[in-house]
Amino acid sequence: MKNVALIGSTGSIGRQVLKVVRANPDKFKIVALVANAPSKEFIQEVEEFKPAYSALASTDKESALCAAELSGADVIFNAAGGFAGLEYSLRAAKAGKQLALANKETLVCGADVILPAAESSGTELLPVDSEHSAIWQCLNFDRKRSVKRLIITASGGAFRGYAPGALKSVTPEQALNHPTWRMGKKITVDSATLMNKGYEVIEAHALYGVPYGDIVAVIQPQSIIHSMVEFADGAILAQMSYPTMELPIQMALTYPKRYLCESFMDFTKPFSLDFEPLERKNFPLFDLALKCGEAGGTLPCALNAADEVAVQAFLNKNLTYTDIFTVCDGVIQSTVREEAECFSKLAEVDEISRERARKIIDKLKNLR
Repeated sequence: MKNVALIGSTGSIGRQVLKVVRANPDKFKIVALVANAPSKEFIQEVEEFKPAYSALASTDKESALCAAELSGADVIFNAAGGFAGLEYSLRAAKAGKQLALANKETLVCGADVILPAAESSGTELLPVDSEHSAIWQCLNFDRKRSVKRLIITASGGAFRGYAPGALKSVTPEQALNHPTWRMGKKITVDSATLMNKGYEVIEAHALYGVPYGDIVAVIQPQSIIHSMVEFADGAILAQMSYPTMELPIQMALTYPKRYLCESFMDFTKPFSLDFEPLERKNFPLFDLALKCGEAGGTLPCALNAADEVAVQAFLNKNLTYTDIFTVCDGVIQSTVREEAECFSKLAEVDEISRERARKIIDKLKNLR
C-alpha cells in the first residue's frame, strides 16, 4: 500500500489521480488532499477518501504547504496549476519524498532551485507529463542514461494547419477545442500556441540533462506516440498509447512496477501515425519559450508569469489570441536576466512580471 498526498485534487489531473486510486484501493491510500479554494467537490473528496490531512491554500496556505511534510505520505503528487505549484514541489523535495510531478512550472521556473534540493535530500522525481513519462519509460527509468537525442511530440493543438493570418480572430471556444486531449483551460490554450511544447523542452532539458540542441520537437497529430529517444547507434525507442493521462499517472504511482490499466490499444482496426516538422520560426511562443530556456536564470519564470496573465485575459475575452505573444514578448524584452538563486527571487520575478503583463494588456485594450 502506497500513501499518497495529492496537491491540486480538484483540478483536471487531480481528478484523474483520484480515479486511478479508486480503481486500485488495495494499492493506494490518499493520506492528504490539498486544493486551492473551497468547493463542493473538495468536500466530497474529503468525505470519500477520509485523508488524515486536508487543507485549502486560499484560506491557510501554510497548512496546505505542510501536506508534503506532515501527512506521512510515501509520494507527493503535485497536480497544482501554475507558479503556485512550485512551492509545494520545493517542500516535497526538501522532505525527501518521492515527487510525482505534474506541475510544469516546477521545472520551467524553478529547476535551478528544485534539482539541487532533490539531490541533497534524495528525493526521486517521477515525471507525470505524458511526454516526459514516455522518455522516462524509454530510458528504463534511468534519467541519467546517455542518449543522442530526445524527440518530443506535439499534437499541433486546435489550430494546426491554420494560416497565420487566420489566427487573430480566433475565439477562446475555438482554442479550447483540442483535437485529441481533454485538459484544463490554461494548458489547452498553451497547447494551441505551442507555448506548452516549449515548456516541455525546458523540462526535458532539466529532467534528463540533454542539451537544447539535442532535443527535437515534432508534430504527431494522432497523439499516440508520446515521445521518443534516439540512442548513439541510431536506434529509436517510442512509447505509444491512446491520448489519456491514466497511464502516466498510474506509472508515477506504481513505479517501479506496472499494474493493469484499462487503456489498451486496439490493433484490429487500421490507424496511421503521421509526423510533421515543427519549425521554431513558425510558432512565435514556442520559439520565445526556447530562447528563454536557453538563456536560463529568471527568464523562464518571467515568461511563465506573463503567459499565465495573458492566457487568462484571452479566456476572459480581454485580449486577442495573437496578442498573447505580444504580452509575453513585451515582458521578456523588459526583463533583465538574473540567477534563479532561491524561491524568494523567483516569487519576486513572478510578481513583477505579472504586473508588467497587466500594464501591456491595458495598453492594448486602449488601442482597440
